[in-house]
Amino acid sequence: MPSFPREELEEMIRRFRATNDEAGRSGSWAALADFYTEDALYTWNNGPRHEFVARGRDQIRDWVLGTEMEGLEGWEYDYVRTLIDDEQGEVVAFWRQQSPAAADGSRYEIAGTGGSWFHYAGDFQWDWQRDFFDHMNAGTVFLQMAKDERLSVGMHRRMEQGAGMPGWVRLEEFDWHATIPG
Repeated sequence: MPSFPREELEEMIRRFRATNDEAGRSGSWAALADFYTEDALYTWNNGPRHEFVARGRDQIRDWVLGTEMEGLEGWEYDYVRTLIDDEQGEVVAFWRQQSPAAADGSRYEIAGTGGSWFHYAGDFQWDWQRDFFDHMNAGTVFLQMAKDERLSVGMHRRMEQGAGMPGWVRLEEFDWHATIPG
């Protein structure tokens, strides 16, 4: 596995975070797709029975930054800590998930640890990403938002689809451990 200059990885993170922050403000996440190689792999666990898997920049754009972000308009994903391993070309970043304002002006926030583990391919692109977050806490927030009548129409639609969403695969059909670079 090649090493990369730390300054290059720091610049990658700076560019990625700036685009992420702008996407949160605008609600248009598609620009982040340019940070992935054509054959990148992006995954996360979707509970005890499913994984989410997007293969390639097009699926990342269409599913990760498209269908999986539907219903989350106005949400912000602020990065709060980034750890860089320039020898492995890996980055671990921790983020917060906060919704638009609730009826009382406060914000809903998914508690627990949210983060992403990236592998850098050079040329300011990731070739692998694994997200992690607390599904129990996410479900609790969405149920509370529904109870408060603050859950978006898009999120209602996504929750109804469940495992029928693009990219969802049964856990036994995908071993993410086998995909770890290096």
